[in-house]
Amino acid sequence: MSGPGAAWRLAVGTLTVFPVRPVEVDRAVAGRAMSLAPFVGLLLGLAAAVVLAVAGAVSGSPLLGAVLAVAALAWLTRALHLDGLADLADGLGSGRPADGALEVMKRSDIGPFGVVTVVIALLVQVAALSRGGAVAWVALVAAAVTGRLAVTWACREGVPPARPTGLGALVAGTVRRGAAIGTTLVSAAVVAVLALVAAIGAPAFCVPAADGARVVLDLGALFPAGFDSLGNDYGYPVSANGGTLGAGPPLTGLLSHLAVDPFLLVPAGLLLAMAAGLGAAALLRRRAVRRLGGVTGDVLGALVETATTVTLLTAVLLL
Repeated sequence: MSGPGAAWRLAVGTLTVFPVRPVEVDRAVAGRAMSLAPFVGLLLGLAAAVVLAVAGAVSGSPLLGAVLAVAALAWLTRALHLDGLADLADGLGSGRPADGALEVMKRSDIGPFGVVTVVIALLVQVAALSRGGAVAWVALVAAAVTGRLAVTWACREGVPPARPTGLGALVAGTVRRGAAIGTTLVSAAVVAVLALVAAIGAPAFCVPAADGARVVLDLGALFPAGFDSLGNDYGYPVSANGGTLGAGPPLTGLLSHLAVDPFLLVPAGLLLAMAAGLGAAALLRRRAVRRLGGVTGDVLGALVETATTVTLLTAVLLL
């Protein structure tokens, strides 16, 4: 089997903990598999979003929900991406030439650079999710998609492998630029649609009316006033003359001061967050290629975690 089914199995087997039947792999199959990586990220993000919602609703603690959601992502990926992030941090931090840095990255132990980098990444992810409010789940999905989209771009034509063998040698340079662009557009469209769904649970906004009174735009009507989509009470009072009415926590990021319509604000914020995540991953990829001579499996894992973390952080800042 060498068609789309083989590529999907390779993508799932490489990027998740789920077992798949062995497939014959060549560079053509590898290229298609890396083009499908964001859609594997979509499934991972949705699974982690369920954990986030259920754990937050049952425990009443957004922080606990965030911790368990991040832990679920690590478990569903065998923590291989976190391991890659740690290894790349140790390699780049070693100050050795390319061969020496690659040797450091092959070791089974984790050095101080790796430990600190992983701890900071996990803390940022948990902190971002714990205050994401009604749009936290879709921010998590967007981050998971963006992390795997960074892999697609890292495997495009023109990006060399750092070693003659290994995962990097198999997938580097296998994705055509057009395929990467198409995958990016489809991924962005999927996230935008999910963002519109999440906007239903966004808070109501008060805008001035012609007579000076305030008109409440209750876009969270599917949830009781004062509660978010997880059932958390945020205690927003409702006044007869159009006081503050909320179905979730307020959107307090930068974009919330520029627009009143969550159906525009949430998709725009998440797409900008995805762009920021891809930009951060591109900078790290460029650094790795210049420093190591190309990409490796560890570099790809590091790009996943970098793009995921930056996307979540940016989403919190904007929304």
